[in-house]
Amino acid sequence: MFGKRIDLFKILGFQVRIDFSWIIIAIIIAWSLSTGFFPYHLEGLSTGTYWAMGIVGALGLFLSIIFHEFSHSVVARRYGIPMKGITLFIFGGMAEMGDEPTSPRGEFMMAIAGPISSLFISGVFYAISALGVQLGIPMPINGVIQYLALINLVLAVFNMLPAYPLDGGRVLRSLLWAIKGNMRWATRIASNIGSGFGIFLIVMGIYNVLFVGNFIGGMWWFLIGLFLYNAAQLSYQQLITRRALEGESVRRFMKTDPVTVSSDLPLDRLVEDYVYRYHHKMYPVVSESGRVQGCVTTRQIKEIPKENWNRKQVFEITQPCTEENSIAPDTDAIKALSLMNQTGVSRLLVMEGERLAGVVTLKDLLDFLSLRVELDG
Repeated sequence: MFGKRIDLFKILGFQVRIDFSWIIIAIIIAWSLSTGFFPYHLEGLSTGTYWAMGIVGALGLFLSIIFHEFSHSVVARRYGIPMKGITLFIFGGMAEMGDEPTSPRGEFMMAIAGPISSLFISGVFYAISALGVQLGIPMPINGVIQYLALINLVLAVFNMLPAYPLDGGRVLRSLLWAIKGNMRWATRIASNIGSGFGIFLIVMGIYNVLFVGNFIGGMWWFLIGLFLYNAAQLSYQQLITRRALEGESVRRFMKTDPVTVSSDLPLDRLVEDYVYRYHHKMYPVVSESGRVQGCVTTRQIKEIPKENWNRKQVFEITQPCTEENSIAPDTDAIKALSLMNQTGVSRLLVMEGERLAGVVTLKDLLDFLSLRVELDG
């Protein structure tokens, strides 16, 4: 879901990150507030004042979303749900869960915490705004406060729509889960509703563009709808994947006789005798004593000019074993799949100390997953 991210700071152990897409939306929000929202609602101010209001308003929204997601994270930790951190991206923010909730109550409390926090902030800003009128707070300052009161109310209402994976959709799933005691069934129903709502927004976006002439607004409806549809579908698929691989270790899927290469092998022979023969993109590099020296990938080979392949040997481009390309045999298969997803690799070295126990591939995990889902219905 996310691209390149920047770590900003930590709050009570929760890492707050920003996706590059948020920078785009922050600029758009500041621009729209400065040139549209504030000039429309508060006339007669200077251009510089409007821009200052727009930038402060965008920063206030930024902090409001962090507070919203932070509320999710704190309550989730209270109910034993592991949280990876908070990421801001083009469609808002997300508290990233390391695992699914273990109970309907835990999910309900975690989900409802976000909208409640936004309502709380909205009420605080409305109270400050009302007091500001009485105390004569300058119009630009009070205008930003009123905007933050309004936008937090909008955040709370929108997030409570029963469209999974929005907060309201998670509340709905927790209630369905509590009623029937079947998380998978509850997720399927909630995600279908979320997908339907996403399709509705997509249709509304197309309607606004083609028949109303509101291109900017229509495109945002379309993009948000597309995001919700994909997020709902992906959330259900992730649950199915977790359930299918739950309790399975990497040892079950690894190949114990992987193809290995020696460190003194010339790159041209590596390509001809291994890459073109076995069609793998990664090969373990093993010494004569059996010690793993690392791995070599086709990506690394591509960085060397082809005319130099006969003069370069494998050890010159060998990548050492790290947490990004190797894993222990008793590690949960879900973690292996998650690591492949994060790094974009399709093969991992399975290591026992300095010894190569085997290689686990994305294809083997997905083949098992496909058969498991088919047989389990």
